[in-house]
Amino acid sequence: MATKLFLRPHSIPLITLPPKLLFPKNPKPLTISLFCFNTQAQTQTQIHYGPSLHKGAKPSSQSQQPQQQQQQEEQDNIMFDERSFTRVFDLTALRVPAKDCFALESRLRGHLLNWPRIRNIARVPNDDVDPALLPLLGSTIQQEDLVSLERRIHGKAEGDGDVLSPVLYRDKLAREFNARGFIKFRNLAKISRPKRKKKNVKEEERSEGNKGIGKNEIALVEVVEEEEEEDLKGLLGDEFKGTRRKWSGPTRLLLLDERYAARKAEELPEAIKVVLKEDMGQSTKSTFELVRCKLTLFYDYWQMDEILEALLPKGIIVPSAFETVGHIAHLNLREEHLPYKTLIAKVVLDKNKPKIQTVVNKIDAIHNDYRTMQLEVLAGNHSLVTTVVENGIRFHVDLATVYWNSRLATERQRLLNGFTYRDVVCDVFSGVGPIAISAAKIVKRVYANDLNPIAVEYLERNCVFNKLEKKIKVFNMDGRRFIQAIFSSDKAKSITQVVMNLPNDAAEYLDAFRGIYTDRPKNEDFTFPMIHVYGFSKAQDPEFDFHERLRIALSEVEVNVEMRRVRLVAPGKWMLCASFVLPESVAFADTTRLDI
Repeated sequence: MATKLFLRPHSIPLITLPPKLLFPKNPKPLTISLFCFNTQAQTQTQIHYGPSLHKGAKPSSQSQQPQQQQQQEEQDNIMFDERSFTRVFDLTALRVPAKDCFALESRLRGHLLNWPRIRNIARVPNDDVDPALLPLLGSTIQQEDLVSLERRIHGKAEGDGDVLSPVLYRDKLAREFNARGFIKFRNLAKISRPKRKKKNVKEEERSEGNKGIGKNEIALVEVVEEEEEEDLKGLLGDEFKGTRRKWSGPTRLLLLDERYAARKAEELPEAIKVVLKEDMGQSTKSTFELVRCKLTLFYDYWQMDEILEALLPKGIIVPSAFETVGHIAHLNLREEHLPYKTLIAKVVLDKNKPKIQTVVNKIDAIHNDYRTMQLEVLAGNHSLVTTVVENGIRFHVDLATVYWNSRLATERQRLLNGFTYRDVVCDVFSGVGPIAISAAKIVKRVYANDLNPIAVEYLERNCVFNKLEKKIKVFNMDGRRFIQAIFSSDKAKSITQVVMNLPNDAAEYLDAFRGIYTDRPKNEDFTFPMIHVYGFSKAQDPEFDFHERLRIALSEVEVNVEMRRVRLVAPGKWMLCASFVLPESVAFADTTRLDI
């Protein structure tokens, strides 16, 4: 194979060479060396910016844990410890007054932390007070006095050596009586107090390990070390006077970029230096100071993909997509994922609460006539009965006994957009009614049928639940018999739309339309329905393959079909939708004559 190299005319400069060099007598073969760079090796060693489980440090309590104990825990029924995903990052923060934090944040935006789901502004512990109390406190109050005052105001002083005031103690008793149903007296024993529930050992260890973490808290900022005053004196001058010992008002922490974690004041960017110098120019006492802090990211901070990437062995594709059916997450794991299915299910459940309460995996493909799936519950609640909301309509579904596919919601909506209020819809394979019930809000009348008796029961229940039972007629029979029965009755004249959503076998039921109008005179007015058939195809040209199957099923030489690809079900396997008007030659075909 010949390779051509094209050079742009302006990509190299024009150089004049002597004729001997341009046309030598004994030309030598021209050698072109092509260099290629190993970009994969560079990407592996590259350190990504931002938070990562590969960066940061584990807490000291976890690093001191023996390796044998960790291996033993992995072998036990305990799948993994959430505390092992805690990471601590050393950062530098700029401590500023609370009133100036938002203005400085917009000014120093490019030099701040800017991590996802982490605010650049952090509160300083025990450094907040109600603004209405500031004029009464003055500027000489110590920070320890402020902490004690705050705890007294909010009723948290008892147990720390400080006694609550009578007013706060009375309010505390009133709250406990209203919330718990009993009064806790300070000097009396327990009176009709309910027994406390015994906690498991694992829950106690977990609560002790996450002490101080809120219910939905994903990160924690702690001030561990403050910069010495001499560091800022070298930057701001000898006239600088620190005010760190006395409390001068509520402050906030501006978390600086992780690149500045180990830098001193003189090594910071010019934008931060300008802010510090401007503050120094207003008064000799600086209200800004650099502090060392630790940012702790807990298990709830990390995304599902990051947790699974750390848990699964290298080389295994991380499963990140799943189908949501109400409160159920429906996984379709590969064979390489099966040894780690419980780990994957737990992470999926943890990272999608409270919306997801059950995680299931499909064991085998659909082979039965009722299109039900064999599911295995991997985590969470074992109930497979759920409620699905689609197009503003609620459907009760039991995944163990009926079929439901949430990924076809877009296709169902596209089909419904083609219906009008004058249409009469015939749904041959309705299931629990995602198309039939949604169409009943648009069209004049709906005839819904399904072979599965449990699906028909849920279909009737959903019709009543959505108050559409008067517009839907439900049948429980085979699809071929249903087509012959409905079109042999007087209802056939009004049917304008026929939906056949059974992709695996729908094309085989088209022969039921042959000769459905043979018993009627041709001079009558007939409305030939629009038929929507769904099917699968693995051919190289799926449209042509599906069209040939439709033509053979109808025994018709030519059929005008509008074909559309719905979605790629598997590699090389397409789901298609064919829409066509029932040909007159098929509707009046003579079924008694045998075709040779």
